[in-house]
Amino acid sequence: MLKENNSAQQGLEVVYIENLVPQEHMLRNIDKYIDFSFIRGLTKDLYCPDNGRPAIDPVVLFKMLFIGYLFGIRSERQLVKEIEVNIAYRWFLGFSLTDKIPSHSTISQNRVTRFKDTNIYQEVFDNIVFQAINKKLVDGKILYTDSTHLKANANKNKYTKEEVTQSTKGYFEELEKDINEDRIAHEKKPLKKKQK
Repeated sequence: MLKENNSAQQGLEVVYIENLVPQEHMLRNIDKYIDFSFIRGLTKDLYCPDNGRPAIDPVVLFKMLFIGYLFGIRSERQLVKEIEVNIAYRWFLGFSLTDKIPSHSTISQNRVTRFKDTNIYQEVFDNIVFQAINKKLVDGKILYTDSTHLKANANKNKYTKEEVTQSTKGYFEELEKDINEDRIAHEKKPLKKKQK
């Protein structure tokens, strides 16, 4: 029997956003294992503490960029549009269903002014990778590389998949060594070894 859907589009409902995001969603696992709060400490010197307009929480800003990178959303405008309609993205960022999402210009202005000429993106990336390795979310068995921003006469549909036989511990040690060499080259202190 054919039935018309006459339910009203406008109505008052009590909704718990936690129940709308599937338990197996990738962002739930990321939220469970990766602590993004370190970003506030890394960025505090880039914000004025006592004047100006209230800024977007830097954790939210970097999580937005993380979503864009993770799900292949290459435009800041498109990223904001996707966050507006995707409940899992809103949940991950700590927004309710009715919260206003920061505009694309907020993202780009932070990128081209506040974070310009800093290595904040590299520091955030390194910290997230370290956390992923420490939680054994990264095993180092398959390695893909991406050389963006390089013009080449190459077939973009061709890539090489390599099996890496290095252990997670060895991968982590090599990664830490490379990062410390880079930090020393940029006149920064090497990262301290964590006690196990």
